Amino acid sequence: MGQLAICPGSFDPVTYGHLDIIERGSRIFDHVIVAVFTNQSKSSLFSDQEKISLLEESTAHLGNVSVDTSKGLLIDYARKHQADTILRGLRAVSDFEYELQITSMNRKLDDTIETLFMMTNNRYSFLSSSIVKEVAKYQGEVSDLVPQSVEKALKEKYQ
Repeated sequence: MGQLAICPGSFDPVTYGHLDIIERGSRIFDHVIVAVFTNQSKSSLFSDQEKISLLEESTAHLGNVSVDTSKGLLIDYARKHQADTILRGLRAVSDFEYELQITSMNRKLDDTIETLFMMTNNRYSFLSSSIVKEVAKYQGEVSDLVPQSVEKALKEKYQ
């Protein structure tokens, strides 16, 4: 089996920033599993199944990417799937502090699974799912921030 990476996130919803990391990761790893995890500190707009559907549609052109979901610990999920790497995107220094804590805990739980941080493309460095939801909520233009299927789903949620 080749190199397998888990790209975890809440993806509520998936943005072009997420897709930038997923696409670039798909060029580095033999297979990337995009894993939808529930962030207990956030309330979700989309259900896990809606997130999975939007991610599957958005990554359909990538033959070595699959989409899944989990409710447990990321490190347990990575072990279960025999992943070599956890792939994480960074936008700014503020992301790094949070990610460093998570990575340190994951390393404590299993030091055989590496974490790779990938800087998001500069044109998406400001982009977050929260910002997209805020703009969409007030009927702002999000077509250059998310795939068309996500834009449509947001409009339906905020009608």
